Amino acid sequence: MKPRKIRKLLVANRGEIAVRVMRSACEMGIRTVAVYSDADEWAPHVQMADEAYRIGPPPAKESYLKAALIVETARKSGADAIHPGYGFLSENAGFATLCERAGVTFVGPSAASIDAIGNKVNARRLAAQSGVPIVPGLDRAAAEGEDLTAIARRIGFPVLVKAAAGGGGRGMRIVREPKDLAKNLRDARGEAAAAFGDGNVFIERYVDRPRHVEVQVFGDRAGNVVHLNERECSIQRRHQKLVEESPSCAVDAKLRARMGETAVRLAKAVKYFSAGTMEFLLDPKGNFYFLEMNTRLQVEHPVTEMTTGTDLVKAQIAVAEGAPLPWKQDALVPRGHAIEARITAEDPFANFAPQAGEILGLDAPSGPHVRWDAGIREGGTIPMFYDSMIAKLVAWGRDRAEAIVRLRRALAELVVVGVPTLVPFHLHLLADRRFLRGDFDTGFVEREFSMSVLDRPRMAEAAAIAAVLEYRRRRQETPAAGGNGAGPTGWRRNAIREGLRK
Repeated sequence: MKPRKIRKLLVANRGEIAVRVMRSACEMGIRTVAVYSDADEWAPHVQMADEAYRIGPPPAKESYLKAALIVETARKSGADAIHPGYGFLSENAGFATLCERAGVTFVGPSAASIDAIGNKVNARRLAAQSGVPIVPGLDRAAAEGEDLTAIARRIGFPVLVKAAAGGGGRGMRIVREPKDLAKNLRDARGEAAAAFGDGNVFIERYVDRPRHVEVQVFGDRAGNVVHLNERECSIQRRHQKLVEESPSCAVDAKLRARMGETAVRLAKAVKYFSAGTMEFLLDPKGNFYFLEMNTRLQVEHPVTEMTTGTDLVKAQIAVAEGAPLPWKQDALVPRGHAIEARITAEDPFANFAPQAGEILGLDAPSGPHVRWDAGIREGGTIPMFYDSMIAKLVAWGRDRAEAIVRLRRALAELVVVGVPTLVPFHLHLLADRRFLRGDFDTGFVEREFSMSVLDRPRMAEAAAIAAVLEYRRRRQETPAAGGNGAGPTGWRRNAIREGLRK
C-alpha cells in the first residue's frame, strides 16, 4: 500500500501506551480513535481520544485481540491508520496484513518484516545466517505434545522455554530438570496463546548471570536504519523488567558501536522500517549474543527518548506516512542518563503478587527532568484482566548518579492509595550499594535482593494512614498540608525514609 498522510489514527491498545501515542498524534494535528473493553469504559485513553468505540467484554481474547473487529472499527470510524502500541496485536503479522488489505496504514513494520524477524524462531535462523552469535537452542517451534527431552539434553540444562511471538516475559519458563519440561511447555503455550493469540514456543539454553542489554533501532522505507544506543534491562523478575536505564553502565563506546552495528545489520537484512529493538545477552567478558527482536515500540522507550532528545512515536507516524529518517547516526550520541521505574500494582512484600482494585488516591510527582507516563487516574480501577501497569516514572540526570537521586526524590513524592505498588521495592533498590555500583545481572532481584530488611509493619501502617487521609479528603476534612511532612506526600516520604534507615 502506498504511504499517505495520516489524518485519523486508531490506537489498538489501552492504558499508558494508548495515552502516550495519542499525545504525540495530537501534537501532529492527527485526530485519535480509542477502542475499549467493558473494563475500560471510563479509562483515560477513552476520555482522551476524539472518538471511542466498544469492542467487547474484558478478556483480551474477546476484545483487544480481535484483529478483524479492530480493523473494521477503524474503517467504521474513518481512521486511516492504526498504531498497535506494545503487547496485544503489536507483533502479529496477520494483523498488519489485515490492515493493509483494508487500506489502513499500519504504524509499524511490514508484515513481511514481522514474519521474518519478529517471530523468535525465525529471528534465530536469520541471525545465525548473518554471522551474529546466538544462544544454542531449537531453531523451530515445538510441535504440540512433542517430547523435547533429548533435544534439551543436547542443548544443555537448564533450558528456557520461550513464546515464539510477543515478549514481556509472557510464555517463558526456566526448566532445570528433564522431568519438568513437558509441564512447562504446556504452561508456556497456554500463557502465550492468551497473551498474543499464538501458542507456539521453542527452547534454548538458559544462560546464568548475564546482563540483558537491548539496542533501539529505527528504519525508514528507503532502507536507511540507525540505532539509538542501548538500554540496560537486567533488573527484572520472572522475566518481567522492573527498572530500565540508558546508557548501560556495562557498555563502553567501543562495545556500543559493535552492538549498534550488529543491530542495524540485522534490521537491514529484513528491510525493517519503524521502531524496533534488538535484545542481547551480555556476558562479563563483553561477549554478546542475539536473543530476539521486538518489532514494536518498547515499554521502556522513554529512557531512549530522554537521552537522545527524540520522539519515537512521532517518528513512527512520519515513517508510516513515507517520510525519511529524521536523524543521522552521528547525532544520536547518548546525552546524560535516564532511568525508568515501572509503577505496577504488585505487592513486593507478597512475592510481587499482582493486585486489582480502585485507585482511591493518586498524587503524581513532577519537577525538573521527571516524566510520568500514566494510564490511570484517581478513581480509576486496575482490572484483573490485563497487566498491572499503573504508570512509568522516568528521571534524567547529567550522569547515572544524578538520575538515580532524582528518581528517588520523585518516588518519595509519589502517592498511590488503594492498591499496593512497587514503590517500596524501587526505593530499596535505588539505595542498594550493589545496584549503585552497577554490580547486577538478570538474576539479581530473585537471587540476591531482599525486601525483608524493610519494616513491613511500618509500611503497612503508612498505607493505613494514607487510606484515612484519602477518606477525609474526599469528605473535605483533610487537615491543611505544610511543614515538616504534613499532608499525604510528606508523611509518606518520611515513613519510607525511616523504613529504609532501619
